[in-house]
Amino acid sequence: MSVLVLSEHDVRALLPMDECIEAMDGVLRSLERGELHQPLRFLTRPPDAESLMGFMPAHRSGEGSVWSLKEIVIAPGNPGRGLDAHQGAVLLHDGETGELRALLNASPITEIRTAAVSAVATRALARPDAGVVAILGAGVQARSHAEAMRAVLVDAEIRTWSRGDGGTPEDVLRGADVVCTCTSAREPILRREWLAAGTHVNAVGSSIPTTRELDTETMAAASLFVDRRESTLNESGDLLLAGLGEEHIRAELGEVLTGAHPGRQADDELTVFKSLGLAVEDLAAAELIVRKARERGIGAEVEF
Repeated sequence: MSVLVLSEHDVRALLPMDECIEAMDGVLRSLERGELHQPLRFLTRPPDAESLMGFMPAHRSGEGSVWSLKEIVIAPGNPGRGLDAHQGAVLLHDGETGELRALLNASPITEIRTAAVSAVATRALARPDAGVVAILGAGVQARSHAEAMRAVLVDAEIRTWSRGDGGTPEDVLRGADVVCTCTSAREPILRREWLAAGTHVNAVGSSIPTTRELDTETMAAASLFVDRRESTLNESGDLLLAGLGEEHIRAELGEVLTGAHPGRQADDELTVFKSLGLAVEDLAAAELIVRKARERGIGAEVEF
């Protein structure tokens, strides 16, 4: 048995943003139709460690069935070292035999597919005339989101803010139609009073129950859309720390994409897409990459 090993460089070369956006659109529709299996991710953090480790399994049945597992270490100090905070691998197994088929660097997959999902949400939920995008953050996700937003809002003005700029993002947010929060903030950095009517927000940075980027007023006022209800209710500090529950969730993004929910219903409606990241997104990205790698002869086949 051989395993295809794909490096960070390989993954980046094989996962352009425009293709990833369409792959994420497709996999979220498949998830809504019940074609994929995904349990909650499992996280573990030693009591004396800053970093934590997460395990994100998923399964697609049917012809060419596949298991995937992303194992990822989140090291908050990495940006200060010039490294991505997310380090790990995505494994693809044959869905029938269980044989390991491919091993991919997870950092670029996480980076690109996360921004691609925000692009899908923006395309589905932002006002059609959206022309100004504000991105909060200065790391890997902020840069990737700038590329993703340009892919779906071609002529948009892109504004950026990070903590290093000092002050608050209020000026950058003034008049913005779309906002992407891509920070490591533990407490809210975005206030409702800074948002114009009809803004769409992609809330990306917080993915654990004890941190949040959006204040309670923003969450309470918003029509909330999520990648997965179960994940949001168990993992989203933006929801839980605002004292809100399942009744506040309008729909999963997949429901909007398939037409099961209408999505935005008024031009002045404040919409928030809470992104936590799903294992099925990693599965879809990895399958796309592996298919193209084998077509082009990219990567290393290793006896295993």
